Amino acid sequence: MLRDGVRLFGTDGVRGVANSELTPEFALDLGRAAGSLIPGATVVVGRDTRRSGEMLSMALQAGFNSAGVDTIDVGVLPSGGISALTADSAAQVGAIVSASHNPSADNGIKFLSGSGSKMTDQEEDRIEAQLRSTSGRSIPTGASVGTRFPMADAVERYVAHLAGGASYTFNGMSLVLDCANGAAYRAAPELFRRLKAHVRPLADLPDGTNINDGVGATHPEFLAAASRGDIGLAFDGDADRLIAIDEEGHTVNGDVTLAIIARHWKRSGTLRNDTVVATVMSNLGFRKAMDEAGIRLVQTRVGDRYVFEAMKAEKAVLGGEQSGHVIFLDRAKTGDGLLTAIRLLEVVAGTGRSLSDLRKEAMVEFPQVLVNVRVARREALDAAAMVWRAVRDAEGELGDEGRVLVRASGTEPLVRVMVEASDEPRARHYADAIAGVVGEELGKED
Repeated sequence: MLRDGVRLFGTDGVRGVANSELTPEFALDLGRAAGSLIPGATVVVGRDTRRSGEMLSMALQAGFNSAGVDTIDVGVLPSGGISALTADSAAQVGAIVSASHNPSADNGIKFLSGSGSKMTDQEEDRIEAQLRSTSGRSIPTGASVGTRFPMADAVERYVAHLAGGASYTFNGMSLVLDCANGAAYRAAPELFRRLKAHVRPLADLPDGTNINDGVGATHPEFLAAASRGDIGLAFDGDADRLIAIDEEGHTVNGDVTLAIIARHWKRSGTLRNDTVVATVMSNLGFRKAMDEAGIRLVQTRVGDRYVFEAMKAEKAVLGGEQSGHVIFLDRAKTGDGLLTAIRLLEVVAGTGRSLSDLRKEAMVEFPQVLVNVRVARREALDAAAMVWRAVRDAEGELGDEGRVLVRASGTEPLVRVMVEASDEPRARHYADAIAGVVGEELGKED
């Protein structure tokens, strides 16, 4: 997976087709390289439900062990749980084997700091440099070789951690959970039953190949059709995202969730510094809603690690992404879909209002069209003059009633074209036009 002149780590770790691009040999080498930087340390390792997950997790752990690093194997667990158990232990690093919302054939590896937050770009670059240069590494033997310790009660520890921090029980609430056949399949039903809700789980029978397959946070239409007047909670493969469905069947995405919670916390005086952090992908309606509520909005590049870094810098407690990654710095150091669901339902319980009413009050979403263009050379986007000319032309015609965002995906061979406008046909027109130029300039992938 190493290519000259191309950074190994994307916005959310290393990803590729399992056993083809992301091989067990590569996972072992990556673990050995990362472990050589922390000799004698301990690493927490967990995964989602992909068929390739155990293979890659064991290879990654073998790499750490060969560098003299012990591993605590928490098995299948949401990313938020791996983060929480890393922070609550003496581990110096956490590792998540997951490709999040990607198809089941893909997999990925991402690293966490000892505090449970995602590693910075600089920390990842150190690991990559060590992977590219094997010189100077010590080879432990005998008692210095690391070993693997399974944690059999990891799900119970994580559920107890979340339930113990909830401000309300949800007695009387009926919830439909779309577990995406992923890492939340056990933890989410157990958590909300412990919090006294009536729970109907869906997509909770993972077979290794059905993760994210027409279900989960990237397919809210599945849950909208199944929720039948109840509140729906949809997670993605590693459960770091939440997309909710209100009682009327409308989608409550990350922007709307942030707006609901921010407004409630602002009124209750608990929104630290009256500040929310979000990315440039946030809907124009979200920005207007925060301004009208007297809430300062700080925007970052796409990626929850950049949201986290800005939250620390701005001393903010609430931040997130439209995709459903939400961070609550008073409880976690990374996105956790189950924690986000608790916090959203706490507003419902605390106000006595329906989620649909809260959604309508929180913000008015501008029509937003997103076109993903599969390209052969996503790294050439910055120099694609014709693309940026098309962007400038569209922005000039939209004026203050819309905006354009074009960016390369950090995890897939895609360029994402997003256009907001006062009406959807207009947004679609510009998005399709720019996407056509992107395909011509960067080469459509075969």
